[in-house]
Amino acid sequence: MKKLSIILFLLFSSIIFGQTAKKYSNEFMNIGVDAAALGMSNTMVANTNDVNSGYWNPAGLIGLNDKQVALMHASYFANIAQYDYAAFAMPIDNQSALGISLIRFGVDNILNTTQLIDNQGNIDYNRISLFSTADYGLTFSYARKAPISGLKYGVNAKIIRRIIGDFASSWGFGFDVGMQYERNKWKFGILVRDVTTTYNIWTIDEAGYNSIKDAVSGQNQEMPANSEITLPKAQLGLSKKFTFHNESSLLAATNLNVSFEQTNGIISSKRFTIDPAMGFEYGYSDLVFLRTGIGNFQNVTQIDGTKKVGFQPNIGLGFKYKGIQIDYALTDLGNQSAALYSNIFSMKVDLSIFR
Repeated sequence: MKKLSIILFLLFSSIIFGQTAKKYSNEFMNIGVDAAALGMSNTMVANTNDVNSGYWNPAGLIGLNDKQVALMHASYFANIAQYDYAAFAMPIDNQSALGISLIRFGVDNILNTTQLIDNQGNIDYNRISLFSTADYGLTFSYARKAPISGLKYGVNAKIIRRIIGDFASSWGFGFDVGMQYERNKWKFGILVRDVTTTYNIWTIDEAGYNSIKDAVSGQNQEMPANSEITLPKAQLGLSKKFTFHNESSLLAATNLNVSFEQTNGIISSKRFTIDPAMGFEYGYSDLVFLRTGIGNFQNVTQIDGTKKVGFQPNIGLGFKYKGIQIDYALTDLGNQSAALYSNIFSMKVDLSIFR
């Protein structure tokens, strides 16, 4: 049991600390927020225009008419991990807006069994302790209209805090930039995450590390690196909303998500990978909304060696009444990409209703 716990800890450490430029560094910041957006497979770069724009594209904050708050909760990996989000945004004047948001992704009450067996080889359950691992992302957003008609831009300043019990912790800083442009009811958007790269500095408990060093023969010989860099990612979006005479509407949106590395995406080279996504929202009387989307296309190699294209379909619904909007999304419907589905709930409130 002790060997298993040590192996799991070392594996987790290697994922967190490995090389300076990390393929999946700060990946919790890419999960997404707002059940309405997740139900449309995150196709929000072009059409986001509310408090959640601080995450999807800060330029969209210009769409605010008043102060708004948003909350979201989701559970992942059979309720092992908890994902929470809160945001506030407001217009400054008719030319600019600002926002602030906080994301937490954490696993709590993890059993630490690295000291379960004492130096004499005796099992002592009193030596078991609990710890938590949590990732925090605090984002400050600012948006402004450009002199060109229909063009607006925004920027995010991010502070990243990551904690692995008493074993290690880090601080990170980075920036996102985004733009939106509207012409003839067509909306275009672009967002570059971590545009200057996001730099994380780790502080490692050397005494704790040394207590498990060499516990698995030939492994974990050197102290893990104390820095990592999150590489930039770009998102391009296009959307249009169609309105009909019976008080109904249809929002159609698409995204091209670009990472500057080779992955299992369906469009991939040594220099970049493009992951397309599509989303739709049917609304009636600005009261009830039905959503669906598909994305996360991957080239998957199965056990028998054959290959197929995996994908992630999502669905969702929402209700809006007097400035209060409640949304629900069921992600990864059908388990196409071999990931566990998640139930996601979120709420958005226009604070003008309290005046």
